[in-house]
Amino acid sequence: MSRVSVTGSKRVIDDVIEAAYTHHSLHVTDYDERYEGFEPGTSLDGAETVNERLVTVRSLESILDVDEDDAEVARSLDDDELVDELERVRERVNELNDERDELQAAIRDRQEEIDRLEPFAELGIDLAYLRGYDSVEVVVGEAKPAAVEAALEGAETIDVFDVFAGGDVVAIVARPTDPDAEGVVQDALVGVDIALLDVPDADASPEEYVAELEAEQADLRDELDGVERELESVKEEAAGFLLRAEEELTIEAEKKEAPLSFATTENAFVAEGWVPTETYPDFEAAIVDAVGDHVEVEELERASFTPDGDHHAEPVGDESGGAGESAAGDAEDATAERAAATDGGHAAHGTDDPPVVQDNGSAAGPFELLVQAFGRPKYSEFDPTLLVFLTFPAMFGFMIGDVGYGVLYTAIGFFMYTKFDGAFRELGSVAMWAGGFTILFGIYYGIDLFGYHAYQLLGIHWPVEGKGLSPADLDWGLSFLVVSVVFGILHLNVGHVLSFVSTSQQHDLKHAVYEAGSWLLILNGAWIWIFSQVFPNAKPDFLFEAVSVLTFGAVSFSGFPVLIGWAGAAAAGLGLVLLGIGEPPELAEFLSPVVNVISYARLMAVLLAKGGMALAVNLLAFGAYIDDGGDGSFHFIFSADYLAEVQNTADYELVFAGITTAFDPASIGLVGVVALVGGILVALIGHIVVLLLGVTSAGIQAVRLEYVEFFGNFYEGGGRAYLPFGRDRKYTRDD
Repeated sequence: MSRVSVTGSKRVIDDVIEAAYTHHSLHVTDYDERYEGFEPGTSLDGAETVNERLVTVRSLESILDVDEDDAEVARSLDDDELVDELERVRERVNELNDERDELQAAIRDRQEEIDRLEPFAELGIDLAYLRGYDSVEVVVGEAKPAAVEAALEGAETIDVFDVFAGGDVVAIVARPTDPDAEGVVQDALVGVDIALLDVPDADASPEEYVAELEAEQADLRDELDGVERELESVKEEAAGFLLRAEEELTIEAEKKEAPLSFATTENAFVAEGWVPTETYPDFEAAIVDAVGDHVEVEELERASFTPDGDHHAEPVGDESGGAGESAAGDAEDATAERAAATDGGHAAHGTDDPPVVQDNGSAAGPFELLVQAFGRPKYSEFDPTLLVFLTFPAMFGFMIGDVGYGVLYTAIGFFMYTKFDGAFRELGSVAMWAGGFTILFGIYYGIDLFGYHAYQLLGIHWPVEGKGLSPADLDWGLSFLVVSVVFGILHLNVGHVLSFVSTSQQHDLKHAVYEAGSWLLILNGAWIWIFSQVFPNAKPDFLFEAVSVLTFGAVSFSGFPVLIGWAGAAAAGLGLVLLGIGEPPELAEFLSPVVNVISYARLMAVLLAKGGMALAVNLLAFGAYIDDGGDGSFHFIFSADYLAEVQNTADYELVFAGITTAFDPASIGLVGVVALVGGILVALIGHIVVLLLGVTSAGIQAVRLEYVEFFGNFYEGGGRAYLPFGRDRKYTRDD
């Protein structure tokens, strides 16, 4: 990337913006007021009008529910045509939208009135009989009739009363003792839990009034449907225009607001930013062709990509502000003003870090989403997307390892990938990769299908006996713990090597040895010592037996020889010495290489947890037993006949009878049917829960290992995306 500066007279700022926008390569850097005598620019004339029109267009698109598929590419709109057509569409749409709002409000009013009449329908009394009396008071409300009667009987202000009830709705007719008194019934009911109801202004029965309201509501809905059809007609007619108008106005607004990022004086402006180095000659030519010698374009520096924590920039031209001869006239005056503001040199405004373009191909590209969630790589920083692509799906698949769940994850990912755009589409791709590895590991673990070893059903021999959940496959569970740890060692080695390369390029080899080489020595030396025959009785046997288990006995490993073990310890000690020389404060974390590797044991822990949850669901639904005389693994029961056989076989140890085993096809009864349905529901809901928890547990743990243990060794992030000034037209041609 090349950092460039465009300096010129304000008289040509419009033409410069137009040329830069058309070239579509300049990533503009915002001015941060560091030049003395310069200030941030202001929008060009007409910006407010353009933005108002843009707001109107987007409002109309929202009302009409216009989407991006509602237009074809057409010629650009001239200003008069856009204004006239926009006003015509606005008036028509606003008129129809107001009418729609009024009809919807009227329909809601009718529905509220219908809902208000429900209590009166329970009474079964015509509405005319519930109001309009002089000598008696009528009160309607929702309350317990007994409580109302008790309160009225004890009221001295009431001469006589009657209570009509329909459910919890009561109508009270009472004659006050004092003919001139008002509100005596409500006063008498002060201690009663009653919700008073207003009597609707109608003379018909509640049922007749509701029918009348529903008829009005139906007529209003017919009118509303007519308005909706008119709006749909307007949408078909105006959608293409609105999308083209939005594009035109968006482009115009971006151009008119561009000076907000410039440094300006009364007569001059300075625009700075980044362009790809290979496009700089074309960019310079485009600006010069547009305004001639009224502007000066300079290439200030070139940033080279190196995997360090800060980019390297090579100055271009002399330091007095020129990449060649100064342009004449206005450009010379503007350049002089800028030079005066920077003491003859050039102080770049805004951040000096170049923007970043991540391009990892179609396969690894979606995993940029996971990297960007931590932080976009800096321009000169190693982009770890490819490494995340190679490790994240594998860790996820290792932890879930089930063909059934993997198929569902892949299907969900495919749905997201095909139905959505943007981040959801990328997540769909990540889910498909994770689901694919889940299927592969599920096959490896014994053709696991929702926690059930399908190889048992198929009656075939399978070398991997499970995940370590039964007595038969306990050795496999411990071996997977060793696999998790070894993967952690390799993963962290990659991180430290990248840190070593980065530090050596940013500084020198000595710094790399002190800051990264020391950790490499500690990490590998400590774990070589752990996996050695030094003090063998103090180390668990599975550390050394795992290799034989995983290779089906083809390869054995009894630990590194004692001499190599002590060499590893010496290497770890040397690493501590180097760390103490280079970074003494970090000696407090000298155990982190061991602790961080142990953190990868969460891979095996989640594997057992998810497998255990699936097993528990199947146990509850179908029941299971262990064959003490056989392989010692779990076998599911499913049927009542099979349960009876298990209970009558001495070598079979029943673990749980299961719910579905209460169903006997030979004598179908209510209890059996309920048990069958209940067992199926338990299995269905249980596996859905395991499926969802797999995303949260395996996904979060894999991301955590990437972000904390792995990225923490070499990656900082904090880069900016490359967003070139300009846009590609989608709905209009730049005629």
